[in-house]
Amino acid sequence: MPVDTFRHKGLRKRLCAELREKGITNEAVLAAMEKIPRHFFLESSFDVIAYEDRALPILCDQTISQPYTVAFQTQLLNVKPGDKIMEIGTGSGYQTSVLCELKAQVFSIERHKGLFDKAKKHLAELGYTAKTFFGDGYKGLPAYGPFDKVIVTCGAPEVPTAIVEQMKVGGIMVIPLGSEVQEMKLLTKISQTELVAETFDTFRFVPMLEKRKF
Repeated sequence: MPVDTFRHKGLRKRLCAELREKGITNEAVLAAMEKIPRHFFLESSFDVIAYEDRALPILCDQTISQPYTVAFQTQLLNVKPGDKIMEIGTGSGYQTSVLCELKAQVFSIERHKGLFDKAKKHLAELGYTAKTFFGDGYKGLPAYGPFDKVIVTCGAPEVPTAIVEQMKVGGIMVIPLGSEVQEMKLLTKISQTELVAETFDTFRFVPMLEKRKF
């Protein structure tokens, strides 16, 4: 496991100060991101730039999201201790660790086997107890629902019906919708058949795809 040095901790502190300047106000989110060693989730060659506010490549032609994006989505999700959260797209496991640090019950799905294996290993090394699944995010986790909250960390062309069905009434979903560029949406489930949507900034995510990939 990589070493977390005083230098790394100082870089995280500086990054979180930058996120505050960019409009992140949830101190619990910032405290979690200041604690979690982002460089653990990246190849060692990215050690120097792990705490720059930008997306970086990981396995399977995917990316670890820009820290601002992680903070923005997590802030919208308004995580409370004990929240039962489904995450679509484990990726590196970094966003998963932020949710765990906020004391949520996390159920995370990843379709790429290589990413799934690596993220599961990193999360265990850091002591996080998220339940991780190698599967199809479009199908969700019906056996484990209903969920208080859902976070989608890839660009979805439309809201997956199966995921909505697995949300509690009163639950929320944070999802980037669109193809080339996505609008961040906060969806609140007000009945079994109705969602209320709020629209926020535009972002760029890797696409949400179906089926597992070995």
